[in-house]
Amino acid sequence: MDELGQQAADVLRRNDRGGWTRPSPELYPHQWSWDAAFVAIGWAHLDPIRAVAELQSLFVGQWSNGMLPHVVFDPTVAAGAYEPGPEAWSSAGHSPFGVATSAICQPPVHALALQRVREVSTGSGPEVLDAVDTAIADLYPRLARWHRWLRSARDPHGTGLITILHPWESGLDNSPRWDDALARIDPSVGPDGPRPDLDVVGDPAQRPTDDDYRRYRFLLERLIAVDHDQAQALRSHPFRMHDVWFSAILAASDDALADLAVVVGMPEAAEGHRADGDNTRAGLDRCWDTDLARCRDIDLVGGAPVAADTIAGFAPLVAGTNIDRTAKLVDRLWSPSYAGNPSLTWALPPTTAVDDPAFDARSYWRGPQWPPMTWLLWRGLRRAGHRRSASRLRQTALDQLRATGCTEYVEPCTGEPLGSRDQSWTAAVALDWLATTD
Repeated sequence: MDELGQQAADVLRRNDRGGWTRPSPELYPHQWSWDAAFVAIGWAHLDPIRAVAELQSLFVGQWSNGMLPHVVFDPTVAAGAYEPGPEAWSSAGHSPFGVATSAICQPPVHALALQRVREVSTGSGPEVLDAVDTAIADLYPRLARWHRWLRSARDPHGTGLITILHPWESGLDNSPRWDDALARIDPSVGPDGPRPDLDVVGDPAQRPTDDDYRRYRFLLERLIAVDHDQAQALRSHPFRMHDVWFSAILAASDDALADLAVVVGMPEAAEGHRADGDNTRAGLDRCWDTDLARCRDIDLVGGAPVAADTIAGFAPLVAGTNIDRTAKLVDRLWSPSYAGNPSLTWALPPTTAVDDPAFDARSYWRGPQWPPMTWLLWRGLRRAGHRRSASRLRQTALDQLRATGCTEYVEPCTGEPLGSRDQSWTAAVALDWLATTD
């Protein structure tokens, strides 16, 4: 294992809490949903049994209706270390007894991750593979319920597109994708609250603003007011968005879930999972803007496609799409708007187009480069047969990681590491890239 591999392995081991992994030592002290999926991929290269334990631990927090919360809280963490903490969500009547969770979700990377864990495990010997397959048999029905909840509770009309009810559900918290929708909310209606994230990061320019946080807390209060009733929220919640990036990840995970159904001896279920993925790909087709050559989120309250040019526009590449559309997206990926911009230290996609008016090189999801998002695009390129572009992206990402370490995100123009250090999901994708030869 080279120096980067050793560093990444050390990050996972330092953040290991026994059966689950903190995303980072201080900024994110609990277990986050989509972080855990990426983390499992990283653990697969160190200990496949530990990798599946990561997902099993996360699914302890699954609600009885199938929803997988975006945070499972660690009861040993001091009050106030992360806000909003477990008491803020009013989720006790919904989450499993004795398990504190949030009450919203995050992109469903989990089946995709479990598929990758099994792929890695095939080289670890029959005993390890048998143990992983036993864990898959345990996890498969939970994953199927999770996907079924998303498709029933968040897409009741079968559009193929998932509606998110809070920017945190997208995982891309303060992306310009949400600016117009959030601007309709007067920040004064949201409560003030402590910002321990600023104590850890130090530089407020790297984090969402106080006004953003007031709006986030207001949206949380509105969900609590309807006791997290999804049908009521879909009718009246002030933030409702068809999220193409979230939906694309679900389509890719539906395909992975179909493969896992075969592993557990349920090939008849695989056809349904693939049909679900195809339905989402059809939904993404309707969000495709031919003139702009990108996919666009739909603001369901404002009734219009989102104008901001962000990494979400590459959603069809993540989900899988036709040859012509893939080629157009590859061209955009290497264009001056994204990885081909000469001002970038590393030719990797920023989270917002460099030429978009809202681009901010230092602010969280408004411009910085995030290795796990690059990983999703890399995976899509490989599966679409664009191996040369995929290899170029992977090698450049590894060059960046060797220079910046396992940081949360990177300022794309100066190459400065930003956010939290010792970030687990960054370490995880580093290990996966290092184990890939093409």
